[in-house]
Amino acid sequence: MPLTIGPHRVDPPVVLAPMAGVTDAPFRVVCAAAGGGLFVSEMVTARGLVEGNRKSKEMTRHHPAEPIRSLQLYGSDPVVMGEAVRRLVDAGIEHVDLNFGCPVPKITRNGGGAALPYKRRLFADVVHAAVSAAAGVPVTVKMRIGLDDDRVTFLEAGRQAADLGVAAVALHARTAVQGYAGTARWEAIAALKEALPAIPVLGNGDIWAAADALAMVAQTGCDGVVIGRGCMGRPWLFSDLARAFAGLPPVGPPPLGDVVADARRHLHLSLEWYGDEVAAVRRFRKHLRWYLQGYPVGHDAHRRAGLAEAAAEVTTLLDGLDPQLQVVDSAVRAPRGRTGAMPRLVLPDGWCDDRDALPSVAEPALAVSGG
Repeated sequence: MPLTIGPHRVDPPVVLAPMAGVTDAPFRVVCAAAGGGLFVSEMVTARGLVEGNRKSKEMTRHHPAEPIRSLQLYGSDPVVMGEAVRRLVDAGIEHVDLNFGCPVPKITRNGGGAALPYKRRLFADVVHAAVSAAAGVPVTVKMRIGLDDDRVTFLEAGRQAADLGVAAVALHARTAVQGYAGTARWEAIAALKEALPAIPVLGNGDIWAAADALAMVAQTGCDGVVIGRGCMGRPWLFSDLARAFAGLPPVGPPPLGDVVADARRHLHLSLEWYGDEVAAVRRFRKHLRWYLQGYPVGHDAHRRAGLAEAAAEVTTLLDGLDPQLQVVDSAVRAPRGRTGAMPRLVLPDGWCDDRDALPSVAEPALAVSGG
């Protein structure tokens, strides 16, 4: 069934996970061209927006080709969150996702991301502020199982969010301390769906191929899937997902020539979007390495991809690749991006002493948008 988030019909029921440094406008456009879904921006700090931070403001821009202006926001101050959402809605944002899942220390040490659901009173205040300020624009939340196995919060936080009027809840089925290591626990997604029958529940974690998405839906009963690391360098995955949800057989990894075509378009969009060749290429080159991952192009091609400083260097590299190359079978499910656990869980002092106590120290003036 198509996924409904507020007034938005998301068909197929697929959401691009907001990923810091990855899901900028050029990448979102390339993914959306491959297959339908909802494509969410990189996370933006609420305080940065309210205080007029230039980078935060820039990251709220959407490309004209994007059908839904979807943005992820994070913060731990309800007043600031409400004001940021109000400004975004006034500026035309059509969907706001709240980040309660980021486990990286520079976010959690301020009480943001995956740290926040543990503080159930503060969590409720932040969600309520966002939903109230959105004035009917759908607000969703994305979270993790909990801080660790001893501090599990997803069921309680999911019920709170649903009661406060969010349009959907997404669960990355790992704990914060687990980071990106190990196996996602899909049984937690099933438990959340059972607890929240009235709103869509989305599952996230270990979807590397279209068959994984169908398996997640079948095993958990979730209403849609969130695609994170599995699509890095692989926009074609959204085409496979559209086919799979339509009952058609997925095609799988295309020959390298098709991937090169996506990479060329991605580079062109990046150059237009950023208007600074060096900055655009430096941001693009990690994508270029992901595009090549799994194809037997040789070490030198990967080295050149990682060191490129100019568009001409990228073009020369792409021109020299064999378009007939196929993915090595063992690489289809090879992890991309972050893979490890968090070295340690970084929280504000005394964060876990009392779940209902509001923090006495406000978040810093300008947390970093983009994570």
